[in-house]
Amino acid sequence: MITKIRTFRKGGIHPSENKISANKPIDTSNIPSLVVIPLSQHIGKPAIPVVNKGDIVKTGTLLAKADGLISANIHSSVSGTVLKIDEVMTISGFKHPAVYIEVDGDIWEDDIDTTDTLIKDCNLSSDEIKDKILEKGIVGMGGATFPLHVKLSPPPNSEAKYLLINAVECEPYLTCDHALMLEKSEEILVGTSILMKALNVEKAMIGIEANKPDAIKKLGKLSDNYKNIDIVPLKVRYPQGGEKQLVEACIGRQIPSGALPISVGAVVVNVATVFASYEAIQKNKPLIERVITVTGKHVEKPCNIRTRLGVPIGQLIEQAGGLPENTKKIIAGGPMMGKAISNIDMRATKGLSGLLIIPTLEAQRNEMKNCIRCGKCVNICCMGLTPYFLMNVSEFSDWDKAESAHITDCVECGSCSFVCPANRPILDYIRLGKNNVMKAKKARNN
Repeated sequence: MITKIRTFRKGGIHPSENKISANKPIDTSNIPSLVVIPLSQHIGKPAIPVVNKGDIVKTGTLLAKADGLISANIHSSVSGTVLKIDEVMTISGFKHPAVYIEVDGDIWEDDIDTTDTLIKDCNLSSDEIKDKILEKGIVGMGGATFPLHVKLSPPPNSEAKYLLINAVECEPYLTCDHALMLEKSEEILVGTSILMKALNVEKAMIGIEANKPDAIKKLGKLSDNYKNIDIVPLKVRYPQGGEKQLVEACIGRQIPSGALPISVGAVVVNVATVFASYEAIQKNKPLIERVITVTGKHVEKPCNIRTRLGVPIGQLIEQAGGLPENTKKIIAGGPMMGKAISNIDMRATKGLSGLLIIPTLEAQRNEMKNCIRCGKCVNICCMGLTPYFLMNVSEFSDWDKAESAHITDCVECGSCSFVCPANRPILDYIRLGKNNVMKAKKARNN
């Protein structure tokens, strides 16, 4: 069923969408001769390797086991020989342990179903589903990379009533989720039903922004065959894909300061994560590949590419036509919340949704001027904060004032910097302040 269009109430902006890779079929990347698979592709502790130099692995072989509750298993995306376990620079900007694999063919583990046959029925119990999600290394693929098995196990005294599927994709340029919804619609609905069973909830909503009418129409038609799954069209409004904004738009409840969606009975899962969950449960397939958007105004062939994890980013860019001569910056993710990367030898990981290639003129920052107290950043803040004030106190390292002004509620959407007529790097300073306040709070609790 398709509901009426909805949105959140406070703040928000509408930057140019630039969905130039929309409606293009998903391409598939080639497998290189060497893949490097980081053991930290999730929030929490890096996984602990269970292979050694010289080991022969298949596509889907377990490489490293989760270290504790907030961690995730890592599997091989290729078949071949383990060359070494060493560090690699990741998109985070830090070095992490990784498994280097020399590729030899593409031989899959025998228990993985590699066909495209749709499997609807799932006879597993709630606990068995969660165990399989843990086993197959499924994490949030919208960017946060939070281990899904933890999210599917609400803490004591909390009850999940709604499963919300985040298919908003409100970041400009990115279209990988849109492409996935068009090509894997029914698998997504089956995956949604499976996660509903894991959570023991009777209601699911798939939130999609109204600039994807084809996905809304297709999923809406198919959802009539699935019990209690609503397709919720959402007004095009950034940052609609933020968890707190999506929860408010879909079920009309506001998440309290410092709380999680489960506090209002909601669990939010990205649509790509739902598809990965379908493959894990119904196909016994670990999370070893994902769809990534490679795009930019000067890119020769903007596209959505299904790629194995551990493939160098440079290979994906070459598939999109290569780096334009006037390239100044490459962003991992979207332009609002993504991060600039330093080289194209970094590897595709579970949380990488896009590569945005920006030309020189668009990458330059304009000269920062004094704040004119226009209030634009306050008016558009979806969290009801005072961004100019948070920047000021962070600039002067006044962490007590930053904390009392609820700096940790900032969702880092970047809307404040986007609208600032004085070109002030508001979000940069808020991130600095937020990080220091969180460190101070953690020290107090230890």
